[in-house]
Amino acid sequence: MRFVLADDSFAFDGYSPSSQPMGGPEKSLAAVAGALAQRGHEVLVFNRTSYGLEAEGAKWEPLDKEKPAECDVLVALRLPSLLDTVATARRRILWCTGDLSHLSGAANEEILARHRPLVLFFSDAHMKRWGNPLGLEARVFAPGLASNFLGDEAMRCYDPARAVTTAHPQSGLGWILTLWIDRIRPAVPTAELHVYSAHLNRGIFGSDVPPQVKPLVDLVQAARDRGIVVMRPQGDSGMADAYRSARAFLHTGGPNDVYGFTVAESQAVGLPAVIRPAAPVLFERVTGGLTAHVATSESQFAQATIELLTDRAAFDRMSEACRAARSGRTWQVAAAEFEGLAG
Repeated sequence: MRFVLADDSFAFDGYSPSSQPMGGPEKSLAAVAGALAQRGHEVLVFNRTSYGLEAEGAKWEPLDKEKPAECDVLVALRLPSLLDTVATARRRILWCTGDLSHLSGAANEEILARHRPLVLFFSDAHMKRWGNPLGLEARVFAPGLASNFLGDEAMRCYDPARAVTTAHPQSGLGWILTLWIDRIRPAVPTAELHVYSAHLNRGIFGSDVPPQVKPLVDLVQAARDRGIVVMRPQGDSGMADAYRSARAFLHTGGPNDVYGFTVAESQAVGLPAVIRPAAPVLFERVTGGLTAHVATSESQFAQATIELLTDRAAFDRMSEACRAARSGRTWQVAAAEFEGLAG
């Protein structure tokens, strides 16, 4: 089959996820493109890349380049307007990301009514947020896991023990930082919290950050002696190494989370999580008490983190359970399912 995939977010290609930080939806588009090509399909991707290239068999072209007149399957990421990328397509798929506001409005609804695409979501919780006024076919398509997170390399567990968080400044990072400063670090005086945050990293080096992030930059700078290490987010290769070197993945999430990509990836490596029940979709990614601690209070969150940082036997048990819980859902497996959805 000939697949055409279209995205209008930022410049990336099939090689980008391993080397640069990206959101889960864009990584998923890159991964499924390569996996479909490796399964023998012709795959063309049009996005904001500045030049054409081939990655894992899929061809990537700038969004403004001339498109083919027809294809078997057109996949539009996020925007209904991208469903018009190809004039003739046997099957059109709209792959939704987080915010679903792009599905509403007269112009978007006209496009959806005209093409009547299959609408894909990352999880049941994600799909349930949409009212589907046109009665379109809607399905859940869970992403696969990149090979970076599926190797059998042993956990490193450096000394001093470290926790990792990728929490967003507007989705619980301040809460984690305060809890670390007030409760966790005093109980484990040598422990480190590695914070992977582009906003905080820029702020610490003097660059402008959104007003709501500035208090967190000040908090981190005032707590330099509390073991908080701010890092630039990495691609899949770098983040897999970061997870493999830690003892706990601290995550809060929010009610609008669509999948829990970083929780799934860190768990696959073998890193147990400590999470709050603020994001219902996270319960689909973990098994409470086995691969993660689900904390309903500050005290529970702090104590669970302290246990993973100080009790190697407890960490080893949960780490082993994390690896055992791997679903085996590689992108090759996911791509085979995608073929079925494409008809």
